[in-house]
Amino acid sequence: MEILLNSFEKVVAFTRLMTRIEDNIDLCSGRCYVDAKSILGILSLDLSRPMKVEFNGSKHQSSIAALISEFAAEPLQNVC
Repeated sequence: MEILLNSFEKVVAFTRLMTRIEDNIDLCSGRCYVDAKSILGILSLDLSRPMKVEFNGSKHQSSIAALISEFAAEPLQNVC
């Protein structure tokens, strides 16, 4: 799943949500991986681009995906 955290407020809301989850969750942006619970780690990424969420063997992938669906990156519109 890809998410877009293109504002400080979204980063704060996302990390607050992630700290309630016991599973290990990472964000991937290009070749960089950070802990999804680390606000400083997330702020070190390029926030203008979508990030991939990796659940690392979580048994609760579907419920976590439902929780973070509000941060889902919208597909790019075709511009002619």
